[in-house]
Order: sequence, then structure tokens, then C-alpha cells
Amino acid sequence: MDRPSIEVEKLSKYYGHIVALSDVSFTIRKGEVVGLLGPNGAGKSTLMRIISGVIPATSGSVYIGSLSATRHPQKIKSHLGYMPENNPLPDTMKVQDYLKFRARIKEVPGREIKHRVNEIMEVCDLHHKARNRLIGKLSKGFRQRVGIADALISQPEVVIMDEPTIGLDPHQIIAVRKLIDRLRGQMTVILSSHILNEIDACCDRSMIINRGRIVASGTLGQMRNRYKLGVNYYLELKGELKLLDEKLATLDESLERVAIEPADEEGYHRVTLATQMTEDLGSQLIEVISKSKDLELKACYRQESDLEDVFLAATKRSWDEPTDRFIKVKSA
Repeated sequence: MDRPSIEVEKLSKYYGHIVALSDVSFTIRKGEVVGLLGPNGAGKSTLMRIISGVIPATSGSVYIGSLSATRHPQKIKSHLGYMPENNPLPDTMKVQDYLKFRARIKEVPGREIKHRVNEIMEVCDLHHKARNRLIGKLSKGFRQRVGIADALISQPEVVIMDEPTIGLDPHQIIAVRKLIDRLRGQMTVILSSHILNEIDACCDRSMIINRGRIVASGTLGQMRNRYKLGVNYYLELKGELKLLDEKLATLDESLERVAIEPADEEGYHRVTLATQMTEDLGSQLIEVISKSKDLELKACYRQESDLEDVFLAATKRSWDEPTDRFIKVKSA
């Protein structure tokens, strides 16, 4: 069986008495695209920097293939492409010259540099509009593409991108998404983003980190099951709402009213129902409510729990759990 592309075991990082990462463990298979989610300050960037060999861990181990990132951080950099958030780029260099320079630093063989730079500029759609332009004159979208091209120039086994779509317009985000999709199966990708639907669209699975710990991991379906997030139904309803609960009980024991909003100008309330049942209950809901003379239904629609629901459930639970993000120091 092939060794995982990335293997992290009991990884911790302390800044003084503050715990940035605590006992983090996971594996990523070759060719996977994995999303890394978490609130600000959760430990995402710290984790990516340790994997990339930029900063050392306090304890634990990281392997890129068979190579230890904690023992050989310099060697790791030849196997890995890293695009940090707000990637610093030299404004006074032309795109083509910068990528050649970076290829030499990353020890791309001299006879391959020209071909590799041309190839990666085409992949990142830089070859026509940006090849000979100064980086400082580029738009935010093209600067992000240069950063991605830099991460890919050495054809690494692993690519780590920290917020690659930050500040981009919808067209630019779609272009980056297509680029990441082209890498699937060829390179292992870790993608960090605050845009949850981007993670959902781009990634094979996700890891959610909060307060320095992995609090959820898996496909959207797996995480839905873990947090018992099924399907929501949204009703626009007016009348004797207290009658609704007994109507719901006749359809499904797990179906419950979880939210109700104040009435609008026409007297309709927006009511949110939740259930673990995956079978579509929409037509049955409409039929049961319609039979009641004291309830008037204007609209009913169904929506499965999405990554945002999972994210909120996972991070809320971890915030509710007691933890100590400070190292206890023994008195002398």
C-alpha cells in the first residue's frame, strides 16, 4: 500500500505559553484535494507553515511521503509548493523573469527552466496578458495567478495554498477553481479558504480546525452524519402555529421546529424545520398543513445541510467544550 502523501501525527505548536496547535493528527492520500477550514486564529496558517517547513513544530511529526518535515525542512521545500496568504511578490520584476528566478531557486534543471516556465504560465493563463508585465502593474487576480504559478513551478508532490481566492472577483475565483480541479489526481493539494462554497466545490473532503485542534474531518456527507445534520424545510406560514408541532409528529418523529421568525407585513412567519430523514417530505408537509383550517401555507422548500451548517456545528461544539489554550507553568 502506498504511503500517504502527507502524514501528521500528534503535532503541537506553542508560542510562549499560548497553544497554537494541540495534538493534531491526520493523513492525506496522494492526489487528494483537501480543504482546511477554521475561524481566524484557529491555527490553520500555523499548521500549513509547519507542513511547509517554514516554522518548526514544538512536538510531533510531519512526513511528506517518506521525508520528515520536522527533521529535514530544507529538503521538504523541493517536494512542496507553498502559496502563503497575501503572497509577497517583487513589484519590479517581470512575470516571466520572476518565474525563471524561482525555478532556479527550486532547483529545476537549467535545461528545463524555459519549458517549465512557459508551461506553467499557460496553465495559469499568464502567457498572453502578463508574460512580460511588471508584477507591480498586475491586478489582484493576476498576482494570485503568479503566486499559484510559483507554487507549481517545480512540479511538487504537494501544493499548499493559503486563501488563494482572497480578494478575487467571481470570474477570477472560477478560474482558480478550474485550475485547482486540473491538479486533482496529479498533485496533493491543501486549500485554506474562508469561502465555504469554494471548499465545497473544489475539495474531495475537508478538515475543520478550531482552537488548535481538528474538530471535524471527512466528506460533507460524513460530517453531516457526525453532527446529525440532515435536511431543513422552510415554510412561509400563518395562523395557529401552535398546531404545527402536532401535525409534524404524524409525519416523522425526528422532524422538529427549530426556528420561527416574526411575521411579515402579510402575517406570514418563516418557519424552519429540521429532520434526520433523507426522504423528501415536502409533499406530505404541504398535504398535512393544507388540511388544517387554522393554518395557511404560502411556500415550502427543502434544503440539505451544507458545509456552512457543518462548520457552525463543529466550531460551536468545540467552543462549548472546555479547553486550555495556555500552557501551565509549574512554580519554581
